[in-house]
Amino acid sequence: MSTLPPRAGRRCHNALNPLHSCVYFSPDLGKEFGELGIDNESRVYFAARGAALGAVGAGTVTAAFYNFKHELVARHLPAVWSDITPRAALDARLRAADSTLRRVLGEEALASPEMAEAAGLALRASEACTRHARPLYSAHADLDVPDQPHMAFWHAATLLREHRGDGHLAALLAAGLDPLEALVSHTATGKGMAPRWIVATRGWRRADWDAAVERLRGRGVLDAEGELTDAGTALRAELEEATDRMDSAPYEHLGAGGVERLTELGRGFLFRAASAGAFPDDLVGKG
Repeated sequence: MSTLPPRAGRRCHNALNPLHSCVYFSPDLGKEFGELGIDNESRVYFAARGAALGAVGAGTVTAAFYNFKHELVARHLPAVWSDITPRAALDARLRAADSTLRRVLGEEALASPEMAEAAGLALRASEACTRHARPLYSAHADLDVPDQPHMAFWHAATLLREHRGDGHLAALLAAGLDPLEALVSHTATGKGMAPRWIVATRGWRRADWDAAVERLRGRGVLDAEGELTDAGTALRAELEEATDRMDSAPYEHLGAGGVERLTELGRGFLFRAASAGAFPDDLVGKG
């Protein structure tokens, strides 16, 4: 039985995950990779996020990332590893994360006692993450923890993000949702990435999106207007609850007080980052 309030781990994840992922929307990432001769946005993303796995091919990344069309991944992997090593990609991502956090949070926040406290709490939570059946988490767990508190915090947020993400993929498989159906149904909650971003970044065409909508209508997940039915709402709720169960260990390890404090600190940093323009205005929504 959990010792935490309901959905406490999920709330904490929701505060920390964007602080990791803001680097992928940052011009700093493109700049760092551009200086290494990598200027295609998709290639930058696959190299930056996939480098912890090593110089792998498209099949591994398609499996681990789940919601990208394989043909898009195959256009860039393994070819990118002829231009850059995984170590160089990881170093470029760290530099981009450092400069991005400095810009969106400010030097005062980075040097604050609160940042050091957040890093310590997040790293303590990550001690209870498990490797089995979690390839992206496990690959990142092999990386060194940076020395600076804000980078240690970013590293720990990465570990917690990928740990939950790997578990979420298992929940999607158990629910019978393919990659695009997962995206479509999540967008229908009003919390997922907007369709224009999915089409632009995940390799899917609008025809693919429309076909997934029809499949979900056939299953009773979406109604005629593309909104979630009661059954669809229940399905998405169970997906998150199943993910919570598979992701409970880090937050149980941290304890209720620690989770509450880490969530509070993370939300403060997230509000500051969002106010500084860390994310596109139209990233989330149904449009």
